[in-house]
Amino acid sequence: MAQNYRADRLSQEIQREVNDILLKRVRDPRVAGVTITGVDVTGDLQQAKVYYSILSDLASDHQKTQAGLDKAKGLIRGELGKRLSIYVTPELTFAQDESVRYGDRIDELLSKLHQEDRF
Repeated sequence: MAQNYRADRLSQEIQREVNDILLKRVRDPRVAGVTITGVDVTGDLQQAKVYYSILSDLASDHQKTQAGLDKAKGLIRGELGKRLSIYVTPELTFAQDESVRYGDRIDELLSKLHQEDRF
């Protein structure tokens, strides 16, 4: 139970700090406009999966953003190590958050269903 609480607390802290690092330290134009939506930290606090979203729906933009985040991973992890008071800084992996796209699809289906009910 205490380990779960610690992982949750660390994931919130990592989310806040990575957002700040992306805004202030990373100068790569490929990561401009990236929003960190969540972080999952493993129970042993050694790895963290960082979920992000961008406003564009283009596949090429998603690939560029992923490449930019992978390139900046070392800088972000180094900054996290300086800012967080933990023994070992978790290894970071970035993944696109699909929940926004999933929510848009649900809205689209609901509006389509609503339009069919009118006629």
